[in-house]
Amino acid sequence: MVRSKPGGSERAASAQATLRGVERLIAHVRSMEPVRMAVVHPCDALSLAGAIDARDAGIIRPVLIAPRAKLQAAAAEAQIDLAGIECIDVPHSHAAAEKAAAMASRGEVDALMKGSLHSDELMAAIVPSAAGLRTKRRITHCFVMETPAYPRPFIITDAAINIAPTLDDKADIVRNAIDLAHVIGVAEPKVAILAAVETVNSRMPSTLDAAALCKMADRGQISGGLLDGPLAFDNAVSPEAARVKGIVSAVAGRADILVVPDLESGNMLAKQLEYMGHADSAGIVLGARVPIVLTSRSDSRRSRLASCAIALLLAHHYRTSPP
Repeated sequence: MVRSKPGGSERAASAQATLRGVERLIAHVRSMEPVRMAVVHPCDALSLAGAIDARDAGIIRPVLIAPRAKLQAAAAEAQIDLAGIECIDVPHSHAAAEKAAAMASRGEVDALMKGSLHSDELMAAIVPSAAGLRTKRRITHCFVMETPAYPRPFIITDAAINIAPTLDDKADIVRNAIDLAHVIGVAEPKVAILAAVETVNSRMPSTLDAAALCKMADRGQISGGLLDGPLAFDNAVSPEAARVKGIVSAVAGRADILVVPDLESGNMLAKQLEYMGHADSAGIVLGARVPIVLTSRSDSRRSRLASCAIALLLAHHYRTSPP
């Protein structure tokens, strides 16, 4: 999930190549100082265990915000000792989200992590301007994924927050994804704007948006990556499919970022890759003043660990380059 940089001994490169997604990511961040992360309402065994796994891996210093009785019940179920962990008692999940947002706004935590509450409930505490966490960018979501079927890690966006994004929304979706790609080691990410076809069709709005986004990149309104679109999924990830269709492009067949037309298509694509393509995944929210780990309640401990590692990379980046 972190792009390997050239250089170093062949032995080290060989060892790096044997590591799959999450393991390589954890190895990459192992030397970094852990960040203080507010974990919002971790009141089931899986979400609590994910936070503790990230602590044990040296990635985060968790602050658990939840009703005390529910938190203790989850800890008992997961057989986790809460001794030495900062816990803040609140009456319910809504209060936990508001407390976490306030702590992030005051700089008391470096990142946020969703526990066992609905994503909408957490984001409702973060999105309002009064929360003090907004930036000039729209808040968006990225999945960082790696699958054995593709030769490099890649990003899918936006598959979790923006339901039916406008052209302006998509511009920020692309900008945030490019920034994330830079942080994980891709100097000039190749951005494929996905649609059902690779030609502009006036009856298919996603193709018009794709063409407009590429022209925005030509005019410098979007920078830091190479954009092409519309591209169908096969043309974006398969050099052979692009060749057969006669598509000459630096992006086609080699995409680092897949920008989907809407949340539904993106969410289905990401989950298909995870459940049927054996992909490792990490979920992260960008466009706020702090990174936000936004996992699904069904996500594995492995996925939660990977998401925390991405948040660590972003939090350190934000210290020198605030969003």
